[in-house]
Amino acid sequence: MLLSLILFCLLWAGLHFYVVSRLLSIPFIAHHVPARLLIPVMILLGASYIVSRVLEHYSIDGLSHVLEIVGAYWVGAFFLLFSTFLFFDLCTGFGLWLRPQLPVLRAVAFLLALLMTIAALVQARRSPVVTEYEVALDGLPREADGKVLVVASDMHLGALLGHGWASERAAQFESLCPDLLLLVGDIFEGDETTYPDWLPVLQQFRATHGVYVVTGNHEFYSGGAKIIDLFRRSGFHVLRDESIEPIPGLVLAGVDDVAFRGRAAHAAILEKVLRQRPAGAGVLLSHTPMEIPRAASAGIGLMLSGHTHEGQIWPFTYLVKLAFPIMSGRYRVQEMTAIVCRGTGTWGPRMRLFKRSELLRITVRAKEEPGGLLPTRLA
Repeated sequence: MLLSLILFCLLWAGLHFYVVSRLLSIPFIAHHVPARLLIPVMILLGASYIVSRVLEHYSIDGLSHVLEIVGAYWVGAFFLLFSTFLFFDLCTGFGLWLRPQLPVLRAVAFLLALLMTIAALVQARRSPVVTEYEVALDGLPREADGKVLVVASDMHLGALLGHGWASERAAQFESLCPDLLLLVGDIFEGDETTYPDWLPVLQQFRATHGVYVVTGNHEFYSGGAKIIDLFRRSGFHVLRDESIEPIPGLVLAGVDDVAFRGRAAHAAILEKVLRQRPAGAGVLLSHTPMEIPRAASAGIGLMLSGHTHEGQIWPFTYLVKLAFPIMSGRYRVQEMTAIVCRGTGTWGPRMRLFKRSELLRITVRAKEEPGGLLPTRLA
């Protein structure tokens, strides 16, 4: 772990050196912001998020929260700076051609990064868009036809998305008239249960047949136990490698995130949960969109995931796509529908480029039997 941390810090420092060198090659910046000022500022910004985590570990909360906010926004802005400078360097062969135009091109890159940063800040402050789907499920009785599932993932409640934002989401959930409210992991950002009064805020999350939640990787990073206890005290049903039938004929299966145990163990546990679930139309909640063919082969009709944020800040989207081919939206896998939410909140900086956060409103439908009849659940 120590070696990984050292390597990360060296890489992070190297990226900052690259960006500083490009900034100082812009005449306006070089003339008005001397290197002896720019370099210390960049060091402080670059180290702020890492230092905030260290201070949080030692319970120095006030300063750690300030540095967390500064560091989070810097990560987003820095990524856009680095990406635009790198793009223009690739286009000019790192100065092998168009050398006389380099200062102007790098100034354009800087202004472009600045504009994208502003756009990302504005975009992230808009309410999540509601994406609607209809999904026909095998085995769903006619009594459950038309039930509404409202799905949120990756809210990352904490220092940046606090009580006010969460209460706004509660009102938005209610406006969608959910029969079930499904929270698909990463509800909190780090160990934010130390923030006061989260319980009455979460108790505003309601649905006719209950609120159901599975853990994400950030619940694991925070130790899990305190946040899971908070969920239960809020009235949520926490699905930890288990199944439940909240509506007759509609079965929810939920698994802890793969971060809790590793990929091989996760696959084995998932297979066991799906094998032991009650009969009925199966809906799987799994934070990370993986083991999708396994779920489809087990007869699940609908799989709901999050985690990817669809990259959150372009062009990070392309890197996320390499890790998660099923990244956002609706997919058909064998006879199963898989839907990946691109995130209701934001991770790290409150920035999004170019797509807004989202909620899902899914209406489930019973498939017609031969003869045009809807299936009926027998007592």
